[in-house]
Amino acid sequence: MADQYTLQDPSTQYPKAGPEFQQQQEGPGLQKDMTPVPDSGEELYRGTGRLTGRKAIVTGADSGIGRAVAIAFAREGADVLLSYMPEEEEDAKQVVKLVEEAGRKAVAIPGDIKDKQYCEQLVSAAVQEFGGLDILANVAGKQQYVEDIADLTDEQFDETFKTNVYSMFWLSKAALKHMKPGSSIINTTSIQAYSPAPILLDYATTKSAINTFTKALAQQVGSKGIRVNAVAPGPVWTPLQIVGGQPEDALKEFGNQTPLGRPGQPIEMAPAYVFLASQESSYVSGETLNANGGMPTP
Repeated sequence: MADQYTLQDPSTQYPKAGPEFQQQQEGPGLQKDMTPVPDSGEELYRGTGRLTGRKAIVTGADSGIGRAVAIAFAREGADVLLSYMPEEEEDAKQVVKLVEEAGRKAVAIPGDIKDKQYCEQLVSAAVQEFGGLDILANVAGKQQYVEDIADLTDEQFDETFKTNVYSMFWLSKAALKHMKPGSSIINTTSIQAYSPAPILLDYATTKSAINTFTKALAQQVGSKGIRVNAVAPGPVWTPLQIVGGQPEDALKEFGNQTPLGRPGQPIEMAPAYVFLASQESSYVSGETLNANGGMPTP
């Protein structure tokens, strides 16, 4: 497998889902125990200095898309504060090592982003450890399938919104107090915002809210020279899917319905976040960048 700059056939660049994708873990799940292990760019992502000297927070940085973003940011020259659940420490240690091997500073702070004080602590720690904050990448999310609204509990609905929407609000509000012109906030929405699965009622609703929040906040802070954008992944092979995000029997065909005929890998999402964090996207704000294997969106 070649790096992200080598011409390849995207339909065969990574494998289709099959029976080996059928597995389940107790949440929040560990990437290292998945089969196949998702590709978050540990071996293949090659940086070119596009974020040299930047200071970033990445939530969900232990695994999946957040892990890929943290690795990419570091290899592009940014110091990275990693947020993750305490149960995900094993995965997070690997990412810390990769960030440091890229020659950048890694700060690891485990906790639960459903907690407002923890979110505020992340921003304070980044400012103290790095001397400022230029990039906030809100990646962590909660997804649990429920087939019937009658079985969707108030507790799950609340936890999904606290994880996916409230944390984004708390982190953005705290971060903006320290961000200077040129800074960037990048949120994570989903194909579910446009084509919601009936079994993901609460999750899909939060992703639509993230789109709207992104567009509204971008207008509010544009005059300050701060950009706010979102990335909308399609079906991507991450621990989110195997801890109740999808029914186990559906995983053997996960992502195969896309025009490219396979699930995405976390490494394929990272360049979108790098682009939106870098000065290359200086005239892009309030945008949702879809990375979904060719699935049509409005």
